Amino acid sequence: MSKNALELMKSRYSAYAAGEIDYIIKTTHPKSPLFEENIIEWKKSIREFSKSNFKKLEILDFFEKENEAFVEFRAYIDDFVLHEKSRFKKEKNWLYYDGEFLSS
Repeated sequence: MSKNALELMKSRYSAYAAGEIDYIIKTTHPKSPLFEENIIEWKKSIREFSKSNFKKLEILDFFEKENEAFVEFRAYIDDFVLHEKSRFKKEKNWLYYDGEFLSS
């Protein structure tokens, strides 16, 4: 598992790019508003998004406390830029919780 939230953020980006669906699910906090009970539909959604062209990940900011962390990034995907401030929570390991979309 990732030693910190920044490492997890980078590994999740790579997992999306590589279509590693199970890793995305495994690293999503079970209490996240993005956690889907319908795993079949969730996997289908991740698979579809993973077909995108992931060009570059740019880390803009990183802040970590004991059990919560934030990573602001820009992901260059297809012809758009996803600018997000992601929140991670630590249970036993760091997990993605949610994110706030920002304008670039």
